[in-house]
Amino acid sequence: MRTATTDTAKGRRESRAIDEALVSAEWLEARIDDPSVRVIEVDVGRATHDAGHIEGAVLWDVYADLKDDDYGPVDAPALERLLGRTGISSESTLVFYGYTSAIGVWLMQLHEHPDIRLLDCSRDAWRAEGRPWTDVMATPRPTEYRLPRPRIGMRASRRDVCEAIGRHDTVVLDVRSDNEYTGERFWPSGGSQPGGRAGHVPTALHLPLGDLYDGRGAFSDEGSLRRAFAPLVENDRREVITYCTIGGRASTAWFVLTHLLGRDNVRVYDGSWAEWGLTPGAPVATGT
Repeated sequence: MRTATTDTAKGRRESRAIDEALVSAEWLEARIDDPSVRVIEVDVGRATHDAGHIEGAVLWDVYADLKDDDYGPVDAPALERLLGRTGISSESTLVFYGYTSAIGVWLMQLHEHPDIRLLDCSRDAWRAEGRPWTDVMATPRPTEYRLPRPRIGMRASRRDVCEAIGRHDTVVLDVRSDNEYTGERFWPSGGSQPGGRAGHVPTALHLPLGDLYDGRGAFSDEGSLRRAFAPLVENDRREVITYCTIGGRASTAWFVLTHLLGRDNVRVYDGSWAEWGLTPGAPVATGT
């Protein structure tokens, strides 16, 4: 497993990157002009991307591109249109980065795209290190992309979460902040939501993500990640359903548990609290 602070680990990461979901800044920079590599920034708005981004990158706006009006996931035709207008084909190597990058990895793995990567550094580190950066919007050539059926065992619906409440063989994992979990706020920013209820899914295990990264925004070493998810990685074979507010943090938890810690049976409830808290009749608990 990588330890980002050692030269030996850095070399090992470079030599193995082509076979891994996690890739270094050096790996991506060496391929920045490769037309088969598509770089996608995933965020919750346009402002950050429009101010500057990795050269050639396109933006996936979670709210505008990946969520419907009720904060549930968009349907397959909408996702196919997004893939087409951002120049992605089934042969593309996809590299995700940005505020909610893991949701892109999860979504494309759900739809069995063959080559998906996550950049193992922050956008700030990439820019500070003098790597290719621009404020010019990319204009990729449109493509046609026909999605296969989603993989079974990666996505959890609201009904799946309801049925998992209180079950001994399933953990509903809430990775939001303390204030969100206890019901003091609906959105991470503290904003309220008309018609929305704050709180958590009853019986959910609360493990706030905390700091999973080093100073460059790369994932911490394996030992640190195992400690962060200790209740779920030490001889635990229960199914895990992760959720947050819109699916970004839930997908990060999924990525760490599956790709970095080798855990099986992890699903993402991508509707997450934005959907659950707006659903009449969905059970809501508050407090600790």
